[in-house]
Amino acid sequence: MRKGEATRERIIAAAAPIFNQHGYNGTSMQQLMEATGLEKGGIYRHFGSKEELAAEAFRFSLDQVRKIRFDELSNVTGALPKLRYMIERFVEAPSPIAGGCPLMNTAIDSDDGNPALRDLAAQALRRWRNGLARIATEGLEAGELSPGVDPRRIANVIISTLEGALMLSRIEASRTPLADARATLEAWLDSLAAVENVSSPKRPNPLKTQRK
Repeated sequence: MRKGEATRERIIAAAAPIFNQHGYNGTSMQQLMEATGLEKGGIYRHFGSKEELAAEAFRFSLDQVRKIRFDELSNVTGALPKLRYMIERFVEAPSPIAGGCPLMNTAIDSDDGNPALRDLAAQALRRWRNGLARIATEGLEAGELSPGVDPRRIANVIISTLEGALMLSRIEASRTPLADARATLEAWLDSLAAVENVSSPKRPNPLKTQRK
């Protein structure tokens, strides 16, 4: 790797947690200079603008999250186990980038006027949703899921439930919402399984209060 490329990657890695914690508008050049150890001119030697650096930082953050959550997905066999695995990893493997989920942070931060970052967040969301829907479609074709199940709806419910639970967990400083989301989604997936392909024991309904 050339020295210029190595410096560029180092800048991106240093800037990623700052943008993820403070947002685009909340991140100052002074913060970026302190994090990278470079002057403003040194940073702009590698990036045409702050927006370009923010975009690369978002891509870097998202890639780091994907690696720890989904790198082993190819080793999981079957659509339902894959979906359960993705839910489990979302809940059990927090973002390695300070500030939490880069997708949620960037989507919220860019909603008021940063089209480039908003488009990147939208693209990332589509990739995640399409990946989940593709797995569900494979499950339908393999007879793992009940006929008539809508793959798009499965994807949307999983994403909205997990991201909503993550927001609650951050606000309340508690992992309980994430645990509740996982239990509910897993029970819901069990209910979508084709009867002849139910491979796991029936889970208790997490929406019902269990008496002791």
